[in-house]
Amino acid sequence: MAWGGEKTNFSRWRYHCPMLINCVAYQDGRKLAEIGKREISAYVSRPDCFVWVALRDADEAELQEMKEQFGLHELAVEDSLHGHQRPKIEEYGDSLFAVLHTVEFVGDELSVGELDVFVGPNYVLSVRNNAPKGFQDVRTRCEHEPELLRFGSGYVLYALMDAVVDRYFPALDALETKLERIEEEIFGGRLARANIESLYALKQNLMTLKHAAGPLLDAVGKLYGGRVPHACAGMGEYFRDVNDHLVRLNSTIDSIRDMVSTAMNVNVSLISLQENEVTKRLAAYAALVAVPTLIAGIYGMNFKAMPELQWSFGYPLALGAMAIIDGYFWYRFRKAGWL
Repeated sequence: MAWGGEKTNFSRWRYHCPMLINCVAYQDGRKLAEIGKREISAYVSRPDCFVWVALRDADEAELQEMKEQFGLHELAVEDSLHGHQRPKIEEYGDSLFAVLHTVEFVGDELSVGELDVFVGPNYVLSVRNNAPKGFQDVRTRCEHEPELLRFGSGYVLYALMDAVVDRYFPALDALETKLERIEEEIFGGRLARANIESLYALKQNLMTLKHAAGPLLDAVGKLYGGRVPHACAGMGEYFRDVNDHLVRLNSTIDSIRDMVSTAMNVNVSLISLQENEVTKRLAAYAALVAVPTLIAGIYGMNFKAMPELQWSFGYPLALGAMAIIDGYFWYRFRKAGWL
């Protein structure tokens, strides 16, 4: 679910997959050309162009090279290199540095990655770390919307953020489906310990999703309304749409977390009810055994003045009394639901 196991897998294929995924120059909302890394500075210097570079699991040398090409702030580069950052958006002069967490299911496990986005007036650098699914679909979407791509790097930032947030919803739906299945098992008589373990794992996954979406809600609020960064000028309604999605997402996460807590309490209550049922059954059976034990114990005592000691009907009468009293007790316990 966390970073450890995934990081090992990704480090294995890092050497087999290039860090540079795309390096493309755009002009007037349209793709101008795919360029090499050494050509970046030439296109960035043009006032009517912007360059969008996508990296995957970049190492220090690669990030230092991008820093020189784009003039990235050293603190932003350091954060991207070390990773494991809290979702945030920081402003460095006329540039932005955004940290987004990608959350998606890989099999039955929740995989958490990180997308670092450097945004300037005429460039976008996206660095994907430990995220199995790329963002080629986002680039395709942007290239098919030239009227919006004319907004430049601000629109690319919006498209990336929108894609990351949209990928939260399938993960949330999967967690909600798991909760429904566990609830059915709770009332279906499944082992209580297994239910508690499943609910706790579900709550951990919800917390992971909350840590990705919660801080991002505050960060996106800086990109619309009032003073906004220069790179995001004119994109207020789009970032507000992302904010609306995050509000809905966080509200749903909180609701499901409350439902998980309620399910845990219900499961514990059902355990207590089961234990009470067992206790009542044991008490009822103990009462049924106590009656004949009492009568037999009295008549088994050795003293001279035993009542009806010489009476031939004494023994069957004692047995009959045991049966009648036990029968009455059984009827009362049965009626009360103890047996």
